Amino acid sequence: MASSSSLSSSKDYLIQLIKRLGTYLTLKMSNIFSISLQKLDPRSVGAVAGLAVAIIFTFRLMRSPAAPPRRQPKRQAPTTSTSAISTQSNATLMPSGVSSSSVDLRAQNVVDEFFQPVKPTLGQIVRQKLSEGRKVTCRLLGVILEESCPEELQKQATVKSSVLDVLLEITKFCDLYLMERVIDDESEKNVLLALENAGIFTSGGLVKDKVLFCSTENGRTSFVRQLEPDWHIDTNPEIVSQLARFIKYQLHVSAVRPERTAANVLSSPSLEHFFGCD
Repeated sequence: MASSSSLSSSKDYLIQLIKRLGTYLTLKMSNIFSISLQKLDPRSVGAVAGLAVAIIFTFRLMRSPAAPPRRQPKRQAPTTSTSAISTQSNATLMPSGVSSSSVDLRAQNVVDEFFQPVKPTLGQIVRQKLSEGRKVTCRLLGVILEESCPEELQKQATVKSSVLDVLLEITKFCDLYLMERVIDDESEKNVLLALENAGIFTSGGLVKDKVLFCSTENGRTSFVRQLEPDWHIDTNPEIVSQLARFIKYQLHVSAVRPERTAANVLSSPSLEHFFGCD
């Protein structure tokens, strides 16, 4: 700002000086031309004319307005153009009323749902827990039935509703044998009727011929050893202990957690609890 005002004042001063010089020369020229041209020699006239042309040319050159300095366009910050392009592209891609944050949130939700661990089905749990065992033997009293002693079976037999789903899954995957000690034939009829009413013979893969009855506890032990299952499920600790050497895996069902007798014997308060269904 200060340099431009100083330059302007210097220019005005020079113009005034040239004007004064012009006025002075005009007076001199008038005096010269008032003298008869015959008295001037050609050399003097040429010198005066050349001086006048030089003065006029210089005066016009000084009076011509100087071209205003060319202003360089301001360079916009790259972020501005980039953001403008980004905003325009976002406005084109995203519908009106949808913010980028909401789009990011929905995208994150999709990713979270995609990578969310899938809950295994009951059938998958049964296979995993049984270690892909294909043959299973199981006691009825205290495991499948509500009753806990053979005397109760003389009156009735009731299938646990909580164990039904697990039992049906086992019959789909394994060759299942159910067995129990009974006192009379009436107890056998009550047990078979209860299993039939629960839909085990129709919905599952169990047949009546795979429901075995005996009159002693040793008889059940003999059944298990003859069938050679991958798993045996029982509530009697003595039978579990006897079979530990012969059966690959056993599940001891007991309300009170017993002391572990062998590495291949597991314990659970119920069959459904062992498969996480209680």
